[in-house]
This record gives sequence, C-alpha cells and structure tokens, in this order.
Amino acid sequence: MNLENYLPVLLFILVGIGVGIAPQVLGRLMAPHKPDDAKLSPYECGFEAFEDARMKFDVRYYLVAILFILFDLETAFFFPWAVASRDLGWQGFLTMMVFIIEFAVGFWYIWKKGALDWE
Repeated sequence: MNLENYLPVLLFILVGIGVGIAPQVLGRLMAPHKPDDAKLSPYECGFEAFEDARMKFDVRYYLVAILFILFDLETAFFFPWAVASRDLGWQGFLTMMVFIIEFAVGFWYIWKKGALDWE
C-alpha cells in the first residue's frame, strides 16, 4: 500500500476545509461588528431570535418551507428529463407522465388540505 495514492484525497480535504473556514475568518476579522435593534429584529422566522427556545411559535412557516423544498426538488427533475427526452424514447416519456401525475395529485392534496393557506 502506497501512501502517495492518498495525497490527492488529503489535498482535497485540506482545500475543502480552507475554503470553508477562510471566508468566515476573513469576515470576522474585516467586517464591522455593530449590532443594533434593526439587525437583531426578527427577519423571516417571525419570532425573536434571542428569547427562550421553548416558546410557542407558528408552525405554518415551517410547513410552507418544507413544502417549498419538496416541490422545488420535484421540479428539479423536469430539467434533466427535458434535456434527455429525445434519448429516452417512449418509456422515458411515459415514466415522466406518471411522475407528473403523482406531482399533480400531491399538489392537489396539499391544496385541498389547506397547507398553502396562510390565514
């Protein structure tokens, strides 16, 4: 077993760690750190960032976020299918039609359950 074979893996790990840590260190050293009321106010989550972690909050925000991620990932399958549709033939077309039907049924289900209603 030759350890020189693992040099590219070690280099890859070290570069990955460097790329992950260097911007954080540079940002901490170079950026001004002057928090005020506007910077510490709640942004999208809807509750104060520095309160008790066990407080009650509206779960609809997380439901919408999870549904967005779910449908965003599902729609990501349309792009590679569209690019390779000529090479896939009828079997690929029918498989994608089944996927689109499942996608539409899922969307209809969450719509009827009221998961998309914010009020």
